[in-house]
Amino acid sequence: MLKEFKAFAMRGNVLDLAVALVIGAAFGKIVTSFVSDVLMPPVGLVLGKADMSSLFIDLSSGATHATLAEAKAAGAATINYGLFLNTVVDFLIVAFVVFLIVRQVNRFQAPQTVVATPAMRECPYCLSSIPALARKCSHCVSTLTD
Repeated sequence: MLKEFKAFAMRGNVLDLAVALVIGAAFGKIVTSFVSDVLMPPVGLVLGKADMSSLFIDLSSGATHATLAEAKAAGAATINYGLFLNTVVDFLIVAFVVFLIVRQVNRFQAPQTVVATPAMRECPYCLSSIPALARKCSHCVSTLTD
């Protein structure tokens, strides 16, 4: 069983998947940092809010909290739509980059050649189905005239 596991683990597909998983996780961290640290601050500034990730709706009755950190510290129920917007932008960027990568990989792969089946016709003598370009019937060996 150990030999089978080693053969399974050393197959190209499993190693490729492991490498892709590690690179994907690292890429996800880069995109998250890009969105929260580079992209969303200017968007928040344009929209009039300093920090998009701190946008929230306070669902607690009676008490109001000035910041998301304050609401979380008080244990208040909140809808954190700023964090949700950051996550959506993260996803869209990752999905777009994956789309571009798959598109490029498909472009460099050899094109699939479609093998056309030869046109068929009937032999006028034995009524068997034969290739359209045949000069002799393979069933009755009659010489065919066009």
